[in-house]
Amino acid sequence: MVVITMGVAGCGKTTVGRLLAEVTGGRFFDGDQFHSSESIAKMRRGIPLTDEDRQPCFQALRKIIEQNLEKEELTVISCSALKEKYRQFLQQNDQRVKFVYLKGSFSLIEKRMQNRRGHYFSPQLLQSQFETLEEPINALQVSIEAPPESIVNVIQEWLELSQA
Repeated sequence: MVVITMGVAGCGKTTVGRLLAEVTGGRFFDGDQFHSSESIAKMRRGIPLTDEDRQPCFQALRKIIEQNLEKEELTVISCSALKEKYRQFLQQNDQRVKFVYLKGSFSLIEKRMQNRRGHYFSPQLLQSQFETLEEPINALQVSIEAPPESIVNVIQEWLELSQA
C-alpha cells in the first residue's frame, strides 16, 4: 500500500508522513526532493509551478509507487497533489494508493510558514497553492489543528478500516 499525505505547502505533509512511516515500519519519500533544480529555483523566487514544471516530479513519484506496490511494502509519500488530475496520475485507479488530505485554514498555515526555516518554498506562494487546490473527494480528510501524533493515529485507524 502507498499512502500519500497531501495538501498545500506548510500543512505538515512531511512531518505527518515521516511519523506515519516511522510508527508503521513503512518507507518514506519526501516529494519535495524530486523537484528539478529549475522548479526549486522558481519556488525560491516566488513563482508558482506550472503543470509542465511538476510533471518530472510526478513521473518520479509514480515510478516509486509502482516499485513499492510490486514489493508490497508500505510506503508513505508526501506530495502536494493539489489537482485531481495529479492524484489520478499518481493513483492510476489502483485502490492500494490512498490519499490523506491535511486540511487547514490559510491563516493557520501562513503562520506556520512564517516560523519555518530552511525550506526553499517562498511563503508568498501560499495563496497560489490555495487557488490551485482542488479538495479531494476520495481521501481521508484530517484537520491539521491536532498534533501530528493524533493525526497519525487517525490515519492508522482509517487504514485498518480501508484494508478490510
